Amino acid sequence: MSKISAIYPVFATILAAGLSAGAQDFSQNDGKVAALLSQMTLDEKIGQMVQADCMALTNASEVATYDLGSVLSGGNSDPAAGNTAQDWLDWVNGYKAEALKTRLKIPLLYGVDAVHGHNNILGAVIFPHHIGLGATHDPDLVRQAERVTAQEVAGTGIRWAFDPCVAVPQDERWGRTYEGYSDDTRWVSELGVAAIQGLQGSQLGADPQTVLACAKHYLGDGGTHNGVDQGNTECDEATLRARFLPPYAAAVKAGVGSIMVSYSSWNGVKMHSNKYLLTDVLKGELGFQGFLVSDWAAIDQIAPDYKEDVERSINAGLDMVMIPYGPGQKNNFVEFIQDLKSLVAEGKVAPNRIDDAVTRILRIKFQMGLFDGDATDPALTQAIGSPEHRAVARQCVRESLVLLKNEGHVLPLSRKIGNLVVAGEAADDLGMQCGGWTIDWQGKVGNVTPGGTTLLQAIKTTVSPDTQVRFSADGSDLAGADAIVVVVGEKPYAEMKGDTKKPDLTMDDQMLIARAQATGKPVVTILFSGRPLVLGKALQNSSALVAAWLPGTEGEGITDVLFGDYPFNGSLPRPWPKTDRQIPTLSSGGKCLFPDGFGLKN
Repeated sequence: MSKISAIYPVFATILAAGLSAGAQDFSQNDGKVAALLSQMTLDEKIGQMVQADCMALTNASEVATYDLGSVLSGGNSDPAAGNTAQDWLDWVNGYKAEALKTRLKIPLLYGVDAVHGHNNILGAVIFPHHIGLGATHDPDLVRQAERVTAQEVAGTGIRWAFDPCVAVPQDERWGRTYEGYSDDTRWVSELGVAAIQGLQGSQLGADPQTVLACAKHYLGDGGTHNGVDQGNTECDEATLRARFLPPYAAAVKAGVGSIMVSYSSWNGVKMHSNKYLLTDVLKGELGFQGFLVSDWAAIDQIAPDYKEDVERSINAGLDMVMIPYGPGQKNNFVEFIQDLKSLVAEGKVAPNRIDDAVTRILRIKFQMGLFDGDATDPALTQAIGSPEHRAVARQCVRESLVLLKNEGHVLPLSRKIGNLVVAGEAADDLGMQCGGWTIDWQGKVGNVTPGGTTLLQAIKTTVSPDTQVRFSADGSDLAGADAIVVVVGEKPYAEMKGDTKKPDLTMDDQMLIARAQATGKPVVTILFSGRPLVLGKALQNSSALVAAWLPGTEGEGITDVLFGDYPFNGSLPRPWPKTDRQIPTLSSGGKCLFPDGFGLKN
């Protein structure tokens, strides 16, 4: 029995047939890789290890000038021409064409944070964030969702999605809680595998409609002290292996081709410099054959001196470095190239470490068939945001909804209700419905992308023609209602800015619900949030309360269930705290408001 499986039973299942059994063998291309590697200069090799943000390049021709292996678009790095699917396709194709002008014509791998659909692109389908998909507890549905995401990403010429996040979030104060499927290691492992299969297909490279997946963020990012983003995970190795490592073992066995390293530290050591975990455990013990990519400028946090950052991260096992800064700013990709070349000359980074990194990158490019051509099927571009794709997202929404309260069986509502008041600004705000990582990195309020349907719009098209629907954003016009649907929740946020000391429902939202309750009419509260929120009196002031998470663009997935066409099937992917003192719920010791797995049926 391996060291891992002896520590944690999850690994016994994962390792039962051996890590290589059932996993894709990327080394089958190593003959081609070795032949190409033997022709490469040091400059060409180092270029493959660079992933520059498109905004860090003066122009696309620098891809050829520096033999760059990869380019990405960060959360706010959109094409100069615009943000439509065609804009993206033309933009990406321009960079890929530059790579084919190089001496060896090594194809470019373009990456993007498609974390809940192709979320940077106007008109793309936005799926529920991972916490909502976790509430479905349905691997097949997750697989379908990521298949659609892969097709929409590939439709813009991009062949690499930085997804899925297989963090195991332990503390609701963490601003990335919604990026994790669950606080349960087993569910994260199972749903993470389904996501990888949806993105990459059954075999990476077998289907041009798939993209390279990227399991992230290795390792322990969901367990930082007090839920601080990029913070320190404080635990012994047995706990680290038991709680946070299983999703990566599962991902490796599923054939994931890339893994992104975490900003966070383990017991004070930055993960990007942790050779034991990156090389000995992941590449050695788990047998990972793909390549490791850094997070956004993450190596900069290792040491005060950038050259030392480069040395320590590459020697630790990093294969590709994400470098977002442009000329005139700190540590651009040219500086990285110069520093790494000097480190090799000085004997501080061994040539075989460079060769290992480049071998890993090239074997994935060969596996994906990029050397055989990477033309985009126009049908994929045309299908972005299609009704068929939106139907999958709509199903994800309705299966993710968790019914926390239904006093007097208020739900489902009748389509023929006479007067329905919909209250709360979130009811008609697509940005709040989608959350962070939607068009902009941090997300934004308002009508963020065409083609989406807000909950208010969905309600108006669902009820009978004789029903009067009134919208009161501030809850000042509630008189005459037969029932009131109150929609409240968090404003959009993403990493860093989403951290909070108190993940509570705001007092304004609680007062809105209280005003609705004071009418004496049934109050149905719909909560948009990226994590369980401390509800205060909102629960007792609601006749029914639904955790809708961050459902994305398909508001009709909510009305499908709200009006009884489909039952509530979702269940909590993590416990729901009663008070702030119970956070993190894992170590609260007290009885939570709702346990993991809770969900009423109507």
